[in-house]
Amino acid sequence: MKFTLSWLKEHLETDATLDEIVEKLTMIGLEVEEVDDKASLKPFVIAKVLTAEQHPDADRLRVLSVDTGDGKPVQVVCGAPNARAGLVGAFAAPGTYVPGIDVTLSVGKIRGVESHGMMCSERELQMSDEHDGIIDLPEDAPVGTSFASWAKLDDPVIEIGLTPNRPDCTGVHGIARDLAAAGLGTLKEAPIAAVAGKGACPVELTIEAPELCPGFALRLVRGVKNGASPKWMQQRLTAIGLRPINALVDITNYVTFDRGRPLHVFDAAKVKGNLTVRRAKDGETVLALDEREYKLTPEMCVIADENGVESIAGIMGGEHSGCDENTTDVLIESALWDAMNIARTGRDLGIITDARYRFERGVDPEMMEPGLELATQLVLDLCGGEPTESRVVGYKGYEPRSITFPVSEVKRLTGLEVSSTESKDILNRLGFTSTGDGEVLDVSVPSWRPDIDGKADLVEEVMRIHGVNEIAPQPLPSHGAVNGQILTVLQNRTRQARRALAVRGMLEAVTWTFIDETQAKLFGGGNASLKLSNPIAASMSDMRPSLLPGLIAAAQRNAARGYADVALFEVSSTYENDSYEGQRRVAGGIRRGTAVMDGAGRHWSGNSASVSVFDAKADALAALEAAGAPVDKLQIVAEAPAWYHPGRSGTIRLGPKIVLAAFGEIHPRTLEALDAEGPICGFEVFLDAIPEPKAKATRTKPRLDLSPFQLVRRDFAFVVDKSVEAATIERAAAAADKKLVTGVRVFDIFEGASLGEDKKSVAIEVSIQPRDKTLTDEELEAIAGRIVANVGKQTGGTLRG
Repeated sequence: MKFTLSWLKEHLETDATLDEIVEKLTMIGLEVEEVDDKASLKPFVIAKVLTAEQHPDADRLRVLSVDTGDGKPVQVVCGAPNARAGLVGAFAAPGTYVPGIDVTLSVGKIRGVESHGMMCSERELQMSDEHDGIIDLPEDAPVGTSFASWAKLDDPVIEIGLTPNRPDCTGVHGIARDLAAAGLGTLKEAPIAAVAGKGACPVELTIEAPELCPGFALRLVRGVKNGASPKWMQQRLTAIGLRPINALVDITNYVTFDRGRPLHVFDAAKVKGNLTVRRAKDGETVLALDEREYKLTPEMCVIADENGVESIAGIMGGEHSGCDENTTDVLIESALWDAMNIARTGRDLGIITDARYRFERGVDPEMMEPGLELATQLVLDLCGGEPTESRVVGYKGYEPRSITFPVSEVKRLTGLEVSSTESKDILNRLGFTSTGDGEVLDVSVPSWRPDIDGKADLVEEVMRIHGVNEIAPQPLPSHGAVNGQILTVLQNRTRQARRALAVRGMLEAVTWTFIDETQAKLFGGGNASLKLSNPIAASMSDMRPSLLPGLIAAAQRNAARGYADVALFEVSSTYENDSYEGQRRVAGGIRRGTAVMDGAGRHWSGNSASVSVFDAKADALAALEAAGAPVDKLQIVAEAPAWYHPGRSGTIRLGPKIVLAAFGEIHPRTLEALDAEGPICGFEVFLDAIPEPKAKATRTKPRLDLSPFQLVRRDFAFVVDKSVEAATIERAAAAADKKLVTGVRVFDIFEGASLGEDKKSVAIEVSIQPRDKTLTDEELEAIAGRIVANVGKQTGGTLRG
């Protein structure tokens, strides 16, 4: 929200300086983001052209002798067609920064003639877009004085950052009200007089969607002359970043910023028949004032006549009925619109306007009719004409909310000691009506404060006007002992998984929580409970059931930009359904190309191997171990979701039911559907599925003694059916003697005709660690026998000869 200092003082009687106003605005919650004091215009002075001679080497240039007020004429080369002797204009000396052309002047030669400055056009001073000639001032303009001061261009511009709950301060009058309540002056509250009309408004209005339009006020003004708005209005609009268009349009913009009351004007000659407020028809279109055509839906509210849609209600008018220099009869509209509908319509159409900004926050309903009267009076003053009586439809009046306010809440919630009398006075100055003299007040909320719902909101009002700086700082209480654990188990696991994956050379990514419906279905989602009722884009229609789609898309974007070998991970949430239990905490990651652990990529000795299922498995196990999962008890099963390659994937389980992770190479069909190229492997670790650690330590003490005896390794090769998993053989061998067998590792797999059809040989290395004594050959043979027997019993395998 921008406004000038002089504009503010039209509503606020104050002697406060600019610095005091800026400081007070920030203190009462209207944080000042920027102040433009127009310092760049101060070097420009009013100067008079004494002589204007033809340039000796250029037909379109003149050599001017310019009096700048110090008695020493300067020479200026100028190409403006209106440059002449006797002209009074704005002069910029060498060293002056000219904002309109972003140039700092210096003494230069133009076609061999020195030029010591510039006579400026309006565009060069950012007064308007006019640049066909230099500024031509009245002959009595005081030569040598500041041009900005004389032309009233040195008016500081203040910009504040409004929070969404302060629609009352989207107009300069509301800001002045707050400053007056804070003791920085007196609010000028001149009532808006009703304009007497002649005859009824000939255009009737029907509201077919009262839930979207609670009220509508309309008036016709005949015989207007629409030209340029006055200089003072143009200067104010230009100062806040608006381009003056014509008097009728400028009036609506001025009232929008002056009172926070958006309006719209229709060229009455272009409106056919009566007006109707209704929902748009499916597929209906409108060419708006920004010269873009918009396709509408039945969820959107429009103002239409017999020709069709004339305006997108509360957001932007139509090009067809817009006012121009030929407008003679004008319809002025002041209406109320449903805030949520305005917000959704504006977002769906991608339109951001000053009207939408105010309506979606909530405008003052009691300003609907006064806003129409104010705009009508401005039209009569600036454009002339004869008004009809106003036509008001649908508005039922404002019923103020009443809040019971115990004044003691101020002390309880803020720590401030504010008396009942002062609290009541503050609220009254802000426009609330407070009754009661005790410690409990009955407060009536004014129409311009839709954000006030309860007593906590009233406490905030008292606090910000009394002074947030009055709250005494208090040190945090000191605890006599070290605090207990602050982070939850899941939070700790999240951090530990992140660190473990980063150590493995993976880069953390943050991807969208929303994905396309097609992608969601690829990864087990797409059900109705995960669809967004109001997605921000068509490609973000569903909550993600997996982290992999976003990570694969990120890897593909990197590949398209020359970074083909990437390893990415993310620790975030996925969603199985819309319940709280359906949200999961997952650590997921992908590797692409040759981004293997410690891979060298391209090298003179040969390229690194491509990523494989074993890289994804190692990443998943590393994340599980870091998160505290009992890695020594985990089982790897060759069953993985459909988006993984069926022969190069698996799941990691704790027992038969608890699935802790899935990993593998991404299925080629999945990559094709995602428009991605492989090879890509990935994994997902379900951090919330890892069992919670025991609250108390068990009595079992860890073994701290190391065996002094030599570790013994024995190799076994078993012939088994091809369907037997190597993990089954490992578990069977380890179970043969749980005390002495400390490790089992597969080191070879062989298949051949000599073994028989559907047979394979699996070779394992078994580590045997004596504890009490050196094992004899007989004891080792006994252990080996138990291993062979146990593997044979559980797998049907035989020792290979």
